[in-house]
Amino acid sequence: MKPTDFAYYLTNFLSKYLPGTAGLSPNTIMSYRDTFSLFLIFCFDCKKIKPEKFSLNNLNRKLVEEYLAWLEKTRNCIASTRNVRLSAFHSFCRYLQMEFVDYIHPAQQILSIPMKRTKKAFVEYITLEAMKLLLETPDNMAKNGRRNMVLLSLLYDSGARVQELADLKVGDIRTAYPSTIRLTGKGNKRRIVPLMKPMSKLLRQYLKENNLTEPYTFDYPLFCNRSNKKLTRAGITYIVKKYAGEAIKNAPELFPNKLSPHCFRHSKSIHLLQSGIDLIYIRDFLGHVDVKTTEIYARIDGEMKRKALEKANNVVVQKMPEWQNNAELMNWLKNIGK
Repeated sequence: MKPTDFAYYLTNFLSKYLPGTAGLSPNTIMSYRDTFSLFLIFCFDCKKIKPEKFSLNNLNRKLVEEYLAWLEKTRNCIASTRNVRLSAFHSFCRYLQMEFVDYIHPAQQILSIPMKRTKKAFVEYITLEAMKLLLETPDNMAKNGRRNMVLLSLLYDSGARVQELADLKVGDIRTAYPSTIRLTGKGNKRRIVPLMKPMSKLLRQYLKENNLTEPYTFDYPLFCNRSNKKLTRAGITYIVKKYAGEAIKNAPELFPNKLSPHCFRHSKSIHLLQSGIDLIYIRDFLGHVDVKTTEIYARIDGEMKRKALEKANNVVVQKMPEWQNNAELMNWLKNIGK
């Protein structure tokens, strides 16, 4: 069977252009691949177009808009997920404009589909007291419990994203003074993050216990599952939710109802800011490109301080001054300027 033009260009886009020319990370490429896999399922189920028959002649703005609506209505995707799928089509159409000039007009029509406005994400964080309780939850008498204790502690101490933690290798850890960790973030950008002494001590014990101190182990994953393969994002999320559930049972007043791995990153940022750390340093610590992204924590901290001040200094006059009840005096004041 002769491949269609859509199959040819999509294959080159995913396997050559994105990793080579664009230099995108494997996770982003996987997300784009999932977008088009779902798109072909939609085309087959709703439009009766088989994947092997789909061509660029079928790809137009109306079809993409119907696909986006299908994602929201049938698959119950939120607006931000819809926007992620649309960004994959935008990237593909920009690629097509350069590779297949006959498709420029349809490509530009798809590129004109706007992103949907989304609600501002609520930044979930917890206090130092709550974080301490959560990190003490794993059973350090069991080997698996010790691994999870180190994992949760490092997730907080480094402010790492979940994928950054999952991708860590033994060679990314420096336990000698000054202790640091090398994180690979979005766009394969690397940053060096300092570690506190207690965290460095925990990592030294962890590496020694798991025989990860020899040079030949430097390419090994730092955290492995039962199959001796690196923990995935889903695996780390499972561990976080497991111990978060236990901590919430013990002290429900200290925690939100749901606690995600990203909450560790938010909490670390808030705690750094409350300790007087400059916002520029926090930006570099988190790996943000623009300090405007980091400023959300300053606004949250400012709101926390405002509420604390209102609670501590509730001195607003609650009773109307007696002179305002004097009708004769009030009439005289109103007529002064007349």
